[in-house]
Order: sequence, then structure tokens, then C-alpha cells
Amino acid sequence: MTTILQQFAQAITQGNVEVIDLSHTLQARTSVINLPPQYGQTAPFRLEEISNFDQRGPNWYWNNFSCGEHTGTHFDAPVHWITGKDYPDGATDTISVQKFIAPACVIDVSDRVKENEDFLLTVADVEAWEAKHGRIPAGAWVLMRTGWSTRALTDGFLNEREDGGHSPGPHADVPEFLAMERDVIGFGTEPVGTDAGQAYAFAKPFPCHHTMHGNNKFGLSSLANLDRLPPTGAVLITPPLKIKRGSGSPCRVLALVER
Repeated sequence: MTTILQQFAQAITQGNVEVIDLSHTLQARTSVINLPPQYGQTAPFRLEEISNFDQRGPNWYWNNFSCGEHTGTHFDAPVHWITGKDYPDGATDTISVQKFIAPACVIDVSDRVKENEDFLLTVADVEAWEAKHGRIPAGAWVLMRTGWSTRALTDGFLNEREDGGHSPGPHADVPEFLAMERDVIGFGTEPVGTDAGQAYAFAKPFPCHHTMHGNNKFGLSSLANLDRLPPTGAVLITPPLKIKRGSGSPCRVLALVER
């Protein structure tokens, strides 16, 4: 009798399930969010060669690397935000590993973002998507596809002006709807953070961070290749590094898609 895992392994081997990389390559040019100068700043990604088959190590190549936890394609844990700081299972080392594999729903608003860099996804947009693709199931990721990943390694990725960054994200009402009404596992985006670039100026600042993490939900940022995912049916694999009380970490986000 063939088990479910044997069937899955065969599907991978036979190419019936495609593995899609949703991550950007970490490098010195990877953009990191800039905060106002009165706050602490995250460090850029840095790679320091230890040896490269030379006198420092004749038979091996390796590096030291350093970066902030929220650099490049990364996972946000609940403890990252003040509203989620007290969850005992809210850090990268305490989150149940069962939660690192979950289905995904992809809401494509890329055409509307072409017309408006500050586009905000509304509850009405989510409900319109559900009318076409079905109700978002509990425990699923909701990914906002914007086409923003094509701006990677350019000034247009952070898209900063005198009043801060300009990038799309969820309207202030959406995180509460997704967390409370749909019980999603998290929200993912292509820009540098899960909130819109101007979310600091909202009446309720940074609503995605505030609400999602306050409800023990997760975030994924700087995603790539969302155009290769179907609206429903993909499964995400999202384990962050197991950092002691980590608030997040760079993440090799993988999607499984049936051919």
C-alpha cells in the first residue's frame, strides 16, 4: 500500500509537483528598510570570506555572513512587534514547526499597482477574489502579488522620497479581516515589508504588523516569483532560522505547485 508521503515523493521525483523558489538571493546590494535616524538601524547583508582553497584553508571554501533578521526575503515572527511580544510560541525558535508548511492564496493586484505605487488592498478586493476562487481557508497564507519584485536591486524597490517609502500593501482593515474573520496563518508581500510604504502615517500605524502579530500570525516580505503561483493550490514551506528568541530571519521560501 502506497503511503501519502510515498506518493508525494514520487510526485516530486516524477516532476508532477514543481518546487518554485520565492526568494531573492542575499547579497551586499540587497535593500534593507531605512528607519528615521532616531531609531536603531538594521545592518546590510555582508559576506566575509574565511578561505577559498588557499593558504587560509587549502581544501575548503567558506564565509562568515552578517545581516539583520529582516533582510531580503524574510519571515516575521509575532515577537517582532510589540503586540506579539508576549506569546510564548512567538519567536523563531518556539513556533511550532507544523506551522511552517501551509497552503497559499495569491491575490493578484499587479495591474492596479502599475497605476498606483501606493495601492492598498481592501476587504472588498479580498471578497471579490473569494467570489471567484472560494473562501480563504483557515491556516492559509494570503500573498499579495504586486509585481514589485521586478524592482529588486534598484532604487525603485524601497522607492523612498522625502515623506518615506512608497510601496503597496494592505488597507488598515484587511489584516483584522484576515486574522479574525479568516484565521489565516500570515500575510506575504513583494516589497520590503508587509505594510505599505506609507503605513507609518495611517491613523493606526503599521496595521499589518500590529494586527497580524498581535494575533500570533506571521509575515513574509520581499517575495519573488509570485507570478508563477496559481490563485489557489500552492503549498508554502517557510521555516526561518532557529534563532534564540529570534524576531524573524532571512528565509528560503519554497512553493509546491502541481503541474
